[in-house]
Amino acid sequence: MLRGQLADARPDLIVAFASEHYADEFDRIPDLIQAHLPAGLLIGCSAGGVIGGGREIEQRPGFSLTAAVLPGVELVPFHLDGTDLPTGSSAPGLTERLGVPATTQPHFVLLADPFSFDPEPLLHAIDRSYPHSHKIGGLASGGQHPGANALFLGPQVHRSGLVGVALSGNVDVDTIVAQGCRPVGQPMFVTKHHDNIIWELDGRGAIDVLQELFEELSPADQELARGSLFLGIAMTGDRQEYRQGDFLIRNLVGIDATRGAIALGAVLHENEIVQFHLRDAHTSAQDLEQLLNRYAADRHEVRPAGGLLFSCLGRGAYLYGRPDHDTDAVRRLLGDVPLGGFFCNGEIGPVHGTTFLHGYTSAFGLFRSRGT
Repeated sequence: MLRGQLADARPDLIVAFASEHYADEFDRIPDLIQAHLPAGLLIGCSAGGVIGGGREIEQRPGFSLTAAVLPGVELVPFHLDGTDLPTGSSAPGLTERLGVPATTQPHFVLLADPFSFDPEPLLHAIDRSYPHSHKIGGLASGGQHPGANALFLGPQVHRSGLVGVALSGNVDVDTIVAQGCRPVGQPMFVTKHHDNIIWELDGRGAIDVLQELFEELSPADQELARGSLFLGIAMTGDRQEYRQGDFLIRNLVGIDATRGAIALGAVLHENEIVQFHLRDAHTSAQDLEQLLNRYAADRHEVRPAGGLLFSCLGRGAYLYGRPDHDTDAVRRLLGDVPLGGFFCNGEIGPVHGTTFLHGYTSAFGLFRSRGT
């Protein structure tokens, strides 16, 4: 099907995602793709589920292959590990390491192994070095221990680090990040904490605040809170009012009622602004629909040539009770845009001009010719 769609065109970029069911064949994938689609640059990774051709395949064998013909676009691939990142905030160090001048205003696709590479320092550095660029991607999934995930880049298969490609020239990338959680209660300051342990919120015991919030929720939300309660960290601390979408969603990883502490799946800073959030299928679907409708209205004269979708493992059929929810929404609201992707251990995408590592989101990169 893919070769038929390409006709006689030779793809410049090939994006591949393979479910963990093919783990024994990961090392063969670059050669197999090269045999059928020579000359194109391959990037991809292992996946807990794959997306492509209007399908979302979860909990069973799946392979997603997306190919793009990109006239007038320069592709620069790179592999990083945790030891060769430039230190400090110096832009030249990173631009030289990647081999991508900031003046080209590139866009980035980034795929990282969650066991060996923390992408957040790199995201901060890329934002500083390439402030006008869009960055999109996700953390490889499927592997259950270090070394089990695979990162594909050209002919190589890496078992750690991060792989990426910078796209410069005749290409623009529009991004959409749908978080799918709604805030409950009020925003609060973290007034006492240690690393990821919260002792006080707004000067009160964290457990007391949580208990009071629970009692104020409706019965339906109380039921949700027993399994789908999260804490959002404000992406910026200078707002007068915080709304849905202004927070990074992070897991509550533990509650110690005897000590009055809450453990979060992220390190916090003093006086950081946080708010509890709930996740449910209705909120998630509504959030995605609003964002896609807004994008369609803004870009009503130009349809993207193709896209990549990086969706959380906690979405899909697990959340919605049926497969293909997010890809169906794209087809219904944006048309038959070719869309490939995978279910991630964390999603990379910009919000309010800053790139973050997200959880429980669907992050879209929608590709079009520059200037259209």
